[in-house]
Amino acid sequence: MSRQSASFLSPQSDPLRHATEHLRFHRRRFIAGAGAAGLAWMNPLAELLARDAEQKNSQSAQSLILIWLGGGASQLETFDPHPGAKIAYGSQAIKTSIPGIQLATGLEQLAGELHRTTLIRSIVSKEGDHERGTYALKTGYRPDPTAVHPSIGSILCHELPQEVTRLGLRTEIPRFVSIMPNQWPGRGGLLGAEYDAFKTYDPARGIPDVRARVPEDRYEQRMTGLNQIEQAFMQRRRRFVQETIHRETLQQAHTMMTSDQLRAFDVTEESQSLQDRYGDRPFGRGCLAARRLTEVGVRCVEVTLNGWDSHANNHNMQAEQKAALDPAITTLIQDLADRDALRRTVVVCLSEFGRTPKLNGLEGRDHWPHGFSALMVGGRFRQGYVHGATDPEGGKEVESPVHVGDLHASLLQAFDIDYTYENISRTQRPIALAEGTPITDLYQ
Repeated sequence: MSRQSASFLSPQSDPLRHATEHLRFHRRRFIAGAGAAGLAWMNPLAELLARDAEQKNSQSAQSLILIWLGGGASQLETFDPHPGAKIAYGSQAIKTSIPGIQLATGLEQLAGELHRTTLIRSIVSKEGDHERGTYALKTGYRPDPTAVHPSIGSILCHELPQEVTRLGLRTEIPRFVSIMPNQWPGRGGLLGAEYDAFKTYDPARGIPDVRARVPEDRYEQRMTGLNQIEQAFMQRRRRFVQETIHRETLQQAHTMMTSDQLRAFDVTEESQSLQDRYGDRPFGRGCLAARRLTEVGVRCVEVTLNGWDSHANNHNMQAEQKAALDPAITTLIQDLADRDALRRTVVVCLSEFGRTPKLNGLEGRDHWPHGFSALMVGGRFRQGYVHGATDPEGGKEVESPVHVGDLHASLLQAFDIDYTYENISRTQRPIALAEGTPITDLYQ
């Protein structure tokens, strides 16, 4: 199997391995791995600890859906309009379900559901380049030549145990999925390539090469032959072939290829009326697939909508992207609410930066990391709350700024993850999961 294929697969948590590698004893990971480690004598204690953890974490989110607006959405044409101000340049605003709060035109459906959300209008970053800005917003850190920081999805997979689905099955497909990714999807970084996002594209096209191309009996013969070759090869090099990373990767790939959970990618199993509500576009289908994937235990799904980089013809470019965003994200919120899934699922809508208050000579807006917006729904996050404000005159000063590190600390705390915990890089440097502080006003 190729190295690329190996990066798609997230291994089951092993408590003993993590205790030695990371020099800590993580209760939840130990519970999840006790059976796999063969510690049958621990089952009664594990059950007690599991019940205790479940009670303490009943309010914690379990899955994240990251709606990524690639290219830099304009806050003025989406979540933070300033109608009538000079910086609006004619952009209009509409009323929402939160009294006194407006969104930009083109988000009429979302405006009706805004009372379910937390809206942050004061995110501040130090990165105004696409690649560096994406890195910062997905990891919580500025790029560093000495370490590659893990993205938020990778951290969730690393810190939280494999979830047992409602049918009593463990997640058999990748637990971090990136749908319609641009060139900078989430990465495992210092946690390892096994925590990279599994990349896939329009759900209507399916997942290429994931099903065997030969009859089942012939496929099993091939796997038997491969196993014999592997055994013969490894006997001369290592006694326990089943413990090798390569062997583990092959087994996980086989599990994924034969898993019924792959059906979660198939949005055609949903009613046509629901598919229509999400929108007949790759992005809409991606949001619907994201909801389905969280139901089989996927920890994080990135769904990317590119095309927001409006250096010219800003108003028309932003309007075109909102036509895809508005029905999809609104239906996702409604769909999760109808299924009582917002308690355990967090939806975040975010860009690498915003856009300048001033139009350039091409009627476009350029990069602006000095005050932009994010929308958060579900989990512990408040409903009908707006945090922070930008200057209606276009200045860099913002009210109640939320730095990138603070945003990540807030997200991790919503999942009951210790954001201060430090991983050790290859250069033996301790690096905290987040370098900021949670914004307590964001929580219920």
